Formats: sequence, structure tokens, C-alpha cells
Amino acid sequence: MSTPALPAFARDHLQAIAAFFDSPRAGLTWAARSYRRLLARYFNLLIAPDAAVLEVGCGDGELLARIRAARKTGIDLSAAQIERARRRLPDATLLQQSGEELALPGPFDAIIVSETINYAADAERLLARLQTVATPRTRLVVNFHNNLWWPAFRLATAVGLRRRQPASSWLSPRDVANLLDLAGWETVKVQPRVLWPVRTPLLAPFCNRLLAPLLPWACVTIFVVARPRPAPAPADAAGTVSVVIPARNEAGNIEAAVRRTPAMGAGTELIFVEGGSSDGTWAEIERVRAAFPDRRIQALRQGGRGKGNAVREGFAAAGGDVLMILDADLTTPPEELPKFHAAIASGRAEFANGCRLVYPMEKRAMQYLNMVANHCFGRAFSWLLGQRIKDTLCGTKALRREDYRKIAANRGYFGEFDPFGDFDLLFGADKLNLKIVDIPIRYRERTYGRTNIQRWRHGWLLLRMVLFAARKLKFT
Repeated sequence: MSTPALPAFARDHLQAIAAFFDSPRAGLTWAARSYRRLLARYFNLLIAPDAAVLEVGCGDGELLARIRAARKTGIDLSAAQIERARRRLPDATLLQQSGEELALPGPFDAIIVSETINYAADAERLLARLQTVATPRTRLVVNFHNNLWWPAFRLATAVGLRRRQPASSWLSPRDVANLLDLAGWETVKVQPRVLWPVRTPLLAPFCNRLLAPLLPWACVTIFVVARPRPAPAPADAAGTVSVVIPARNEAGNIEAAVRRTPAMGAGTELIFVEGGSSDGTWAEIERVRAAFPDRRIQALRQGGRGKGNAVREGFAAAGGDVLMILDADLTTPPEELPKFHAAIASGRAEFANGCRLVYPMEKRAMQYLNMVANHCFGRAFSWLLGQRIKDTLCGTKALRREDYRKIAANRGYFGEFDPFGDFDLLFGADKLNLKIVDIPIRYRERTYGRTNIQRWRHGWLLLRMVLFAARKLKFT
């Protein structure tokens, strides 16, 4: 379907914006260039260095030049600004055009709209046009000024720290969220950034790295990461499924895990990873595998230690398109796994995270202090990641194998510090800007064996991991 022509009033607005930025007086001040360098730091946290990147409203290329990317493309209304950008970025593709009438070959892995949306003649149309150069894996990163800073920007303009600007909108976060929704984009996460917008020794690092994460409402700019809204997909769209079951001293649950795990997608395999049990778990896995020849079952003896290592070894051996984790204690009922598969297959989730804190749970399923700790970790993660996560420590999770491979390849960013694997996967999914969705489950009491979790020692370890991740994700 062809796109309707821009109305005359919208075209007049864009021509006025172009004329303003064609003027020699439209160059950036030293303060504005300093601010662009700060912005580039945060864009580089959100965009992979091997990405193909498009910037809409690239101006003279100051920001785009500082983005780490394999391929760079920029568009801008102003012929003069594009010419300056070409001198700065001789290897980039730079074109004079508006986002509202975007006409480019794609696709791009990441699209940047940095403080351009307020100049748009039709922001909804601009965002909708970006869909033409996006795939389901594309991430749109929009940043715009916090309305709270409007008086400060007026003052900065009056004293010469900021050039006078053409007439523009001052969109609120709610406005931007609504425009993204109308244009077919789904918000993944929101991150306020930058408390001191000028690079100043000592003061800027103190404000932007230490204070800004604690005062998000006061930050200068708001980053929103979005993805194309997923189209409906059939239940078998995700392909085959591998369910990894770490098992240490769980002999009494092995057969039930096989009997109760439903067949999903185009085929389901079960991968037991046995971790040095003393109750005959390995012998039971071998017995059950022989007793159920109609089920595809792999059995691995763990080479390392800890559940996180068991999950990684199981995922490395998995052949399914979708990877799942099921705790062998069966406190998450295997019958709940089709919910995780449906969320991944439909595209509603790119990382399906089990949540035990929605439905009433059995009386002895979770001790009170553990429940309090889980609520606290959920709040901490929601703040850390910019996505709402209610339960971080439910062992049941699902994601596509292609996404897990990227998480594993990027694991050096956080390090292999998580013996449980839950935080490792959540942090990795966030670094890829995956859409994380909680899947409520009915949490049950353990019917065999004892938990391998040591509340205080492991709780302290989990807290240390949260603080480490905060330094990498927020205080940076």
C-alpha cells in the first residue's frame, strides 16, 4: 500500500527546519558537542559494535561518528549538514531526506532517532516509515529531552551555551510511548540518563555515573528501546524444543519429569545434566532413558560445578530451536512449559521468565524470607534493566537458541560469575535488548529430596552479583 503524500503544512514545517539547519549559525556549540559525546557512550552500551546502524536526523555526523558500528547510514533534512557529515564520515552513506519520506534499502540492525522526534512534522508517520527498513530483530533507540529541563535549556540558550532552535515539540515519555504504539513499535525498555550534560572533570562523572541512576526523574534525556510489534505466528513457528534439566540428588523426580513434560513445537528433546549426585540420580536417568524409547532423551554428566554450569553444558548440547530450563525438583510443574513455548513462538516474548509470585503457592513451597528476598531482587532488576521483572530467581526460563548464542558470545562483558545461571541469562538478555516477559506459574512444594540452595551464603552471593551488574549497567 502506497504512503499518502505529506500535507502541505507538514512539508512547510520540514522546509523551515531544513532552512534553519542550513544556516551557518546552526552549528553546535562546545557544550552541545560535549553532550553528544556523552550520548554516544550510552548508545554504544545499547548497540552492538557489529550492527548496521541508521541515524535519522544525523546533522553534521557528530554523534554518528562516535557510534561503534560495522555500517553507518545517516539522513538529514539539511543539505549543509549532510555535506559536513560527509567530510567527517567519508565511509558512511549519508543522504538528504526526511524520516517522514524515508526511502532507503534496508534492513538495519539498529535505528537511532536522537532528539530528532521533536522536530518531526508527523512523528507517527516518521516512526511508521522506519518499519520499512526494520526486521523483527531490529532495535529502535529513541532519546529525547526530559520536560523538566525545559527552563534550563531556555537559560542555556540565553547565555550562549546552546544555539537557538527552531520551533519544536516537547514530547513527554507518555507521548513517545503512544506514538511508538500507533506506529507499530513495542517498547522494550526505558532508561533515563545524564544528570550533568557537559563534560566536566570530576563533576560530570560524579553526577552521571553515581547520581543519575538514583535520580532518574531528574535526568536530562530519556532513552527508549523499541522493537517492531510481533505479528501473530502459529504455535509451531518456533521449531523444535530442548528442555535442559539440571539434576543433582533428584533420583525421585526423573521419571516424573519425563512423563509430565509435554511435547512442544515440531519436536521436544529432554537433556538431563547430572551433577555429582549421591542418591543414584545418574543410574535413574539411564534407567528412565531406556524405559521411554519414544522420548528423545540425552544424558550428560556435568563437567563443572553449579546449576549455571549445568545449564551452559546442556545448552551447548541442545539441538532445539527453543531452549528451556526445568528444575528437576519439579516445583515448577512441567505442564506449565507450553506457556513458555507459546510466548516465544508467538514473538510476544524473546526471553520468557518464570514468575512464582503471582498465583498462590503451596504452603511450604517457599519460605517467607525467601519470598521477601525474591520481591526485593525483582524490584532491583526492574530498576537495573528498565523492564518490569517480578521474579528473577525462578529456575524456569526459555529463549531462542540464536539469542542464547549471542548471550554466550557476549558473556565476557559480565563474566562467568553466576553459579545459578539466572542472573547470567537475564543480564545477557538485557544487553541484547531482548523483550523479557514474565510467565506466571503455579509454584509447588518439593516432593522428593532437599533444596541445594543455602539461604544466607547464596543470598549474599546474589546480592554481590546485583551490585556488580549495577556497576556495568547503571553506574557507567
